[in-house]
Amino acid sequence: MIENILFDLGGVLLNIDMQKTIRAFTSLGWKEDDWKSNLHGQHQLFENLETGASTESQFRKNLRKALPGSPSDQEIDDAWNAMLIDFLPGIAGFLTELKSSFHLYLLSNTNAIHLKRFREIFFLEYGFRLDDLFEKTYYSHELGFRKPDPLSYLKVMKDATIFPRNTLFVDDLPANTEAAEKLGMKVLQIVPGTLMQVLPSFLETER
Repeated sequence: MIENILFDLGGVLLNIDMQKTIRAFTSLGWKEDDWKSNLHGQHQLFENLETGASTESQFRKNLRKALPGSPSDQEIDDAWNAMLIDFLPGIAGFLTELKSSFHLYLLSNTNAIHLKRFREIFFLEYGFRLDDLFEKTYYSHELGFRKPDPLSYLKVMKDATIFPRNTLFVDDLPANTEAAEKLGMKVLQIVPGTLMQVLPSFLETER
């Protein structure tokens, strides 16, 4: 019996477009060849931000090393946030209705810069806080671990005092749902933009 639903954010509740961020950094002078020549280093730069291993200021400082000139903090943040588009239309009402039957939680691979921006986007769209839709929200830079690291899920389970067998995890990436399934959770991998179409029928089959 599903009692809890643990949601991913980007690609599930929030529409994202990574190409917008790539184009934004390109406009600041980040050449594609420079990116490809140090692919591991760039991934590590973003991963450190998303696990809390580096601060916002350290992230901006390291990014400036890859960019010509000296872009401002705001220019870097705007480029980094460009991928955050909007929330699914009607998602607040959809989750509010789910709350009458399930305990809702959020687990997102994110960072302090994105957190400020998507909270702002949600508030501007709906007039109340995103976090108010959930019993508790969990963000990777605060947890210290990113999905699909099993420790990210285990820390959530322990803190929320919920059990995998009673929990449904919803994500758009197979690596994340596979990791959750190995820990005993029920999982639903969705195509971005389809949550409100597929989740109700999935829950109906699980009754």
